[in-house]
Amino acid sequence: MPRTFLICLLLVVSKISVAAELTAPNVLFIAVDDLRPMLHCYGEEHMVTPNIDKLANSSTLFERAYCMVPTCGASRASMMSGVRPAYNRFVNYLTRVSEDSPDTKTINTHFKQNGYTTLSNGKIFHHPDDQAHGWSKPAWRPKGVPTYRHPESLRIVEERKKIKGRRNRGPAYESADVDDEAYADGLVAKKTINDLRRLKTEGRPFFLACGFFKPHLPFVAPKKYWDLYDFEKIQLPETYHVPENAPAVSIHNSGELRAYAGIPAKGPVGDLTARKLIHGYYACVSYTDAQIGRVLEELERLELADETIVVLWSDHGWNLGEHTLWCKHSCYETSMHIPLLIRVPGVTDGDRTDALVESIDLYPTLAELANLERPKHLAGRSLVPLLTEPQQTWKPFAIGRYRQGDTLRTVDYRYSEYTQPNGKTLGRMLYDHRTDPEEDKNIVDVNALSAEVERLGALLNKEKGKPNPPKKKPAAK
Repeated sequence: MPRTFLICLLLVVSKISVAAELTAPNVLFIAVDDLRPMLHCYGEEHMVTPNIDKLANSSTLFERAYCMVPTCGASRASMMSGVRPAYNRFVNYLTRVSEDSPDTKTINTHFKQNGYTTLSNGKIFHHPDDQAHGWSKPAWRPKGVPTYRHPESLRIVEERKKIKGRRNRGPAYESADVDDEAYADGLVAKKTINDLRRLKTEGRPFFLACGFFKPHLPFVAPKKYWDLYDFEKIQLPETYHVPENAPAVSIHNSGELRAYAGIPAKGPVGDLTARKLIHGYYACVSYTDAQIGRVLEELERLELADETIVVLWSDHGWNLGEHTLWCKHSCYETSMHIPLLIRVPGVTDGDRTDALVESIDLYPTLAELANLERPKHLAGRSLVPLLTEPQQTWKPFAIGRYRQGDTLRTVDYRYSEYTQPNGKTLGRMLYDHRTDPEEDKNIVDVNALSAEVERLGALLNKEKGKPNPPKKKPAAK
């Protein structure tokens, strides 16, 4: 046996044995809303994210991780349940597992039933009371915390209260000279730190979920985080236009953004406003990074790090003007691609993997790492083998969907189909990531690629989530 292969084999066996010693490891489950992989550790050198970068140095970083649905409620429901979405399951931001998949045991419930203290701080499920029986205490969110702190923002909010409907929100961004705990995420970090201190004394294994709201709109963060970035250097994306040959159904009006003051109801966002939005997003990412740093620092101070698995994930990506889009809500890479870090004491040490993984893979991964039985309903695949051997051959696709669109990512391509429930095709897209990583030219109709399109379509339709059966009508009396 070659010596280099023997060394690698011994290293893998050693890592697996260390993981096995963690018979009931704690889990710190960190969620960040609307976070695309715009982090320094993902190669975005202009981003100031020292705490997530430090976590990456002792984790396995997943270069190609993807969400299931690019809207918060549906994405979180799918990930927490381990069930794939479909056109009639996990559809929009108001999704509840208790309604769309009521018989499913979610990850928090599974850990609770196996002796864990399970806690939810901030935003984990979209609705705090969804799957409430799976938490040891009611899910906690900050109450009474103003969204805005700057006097001008507060003035605008008061004026817009006169407007009826969803278009009465305040400014889309704010830079206020306040401390971190003036906004909700600073309080989420504080609550999580206090929980860690209490859990340390209780001695039971815990599953502590910590969900940060930023960089979700509005982009409000303390001024010191805005000051980390030079506004003059912030430019619009090169793809600030609709991709060539893209079907109309793939482009939306960025309705989530339109509700805020200073944003036109339709049409292009002005270049100056667009750059300020990008600046605000950067500031919020750095603000959230600082809160994550506070939590991880306390985990170390309490000497819990060596017995705690840490997972950092986002519910979906985010568009910053790419393809004229803002927010998420699309089948493009910018909406589907998420950051994912997993740290397992004694196992991970800063490796990276470009394997295609899906957010529904987290449930079986954590079940295996905690030595829990894997529920039979899980559609994902445990990522534990990638933690010990990051460069191994992995599954050939990651699949997601949004509304009428189903999308499949392979190593080389992103292929999407837009269909009505009756099967009528509304549009298709194919982008070659080897030559067009920005997804700027739809090549689905190129004759030379017809066989590849047929193969990708067949794979997508075979592997995508199957819809819930029609609800039975009550028997006639």
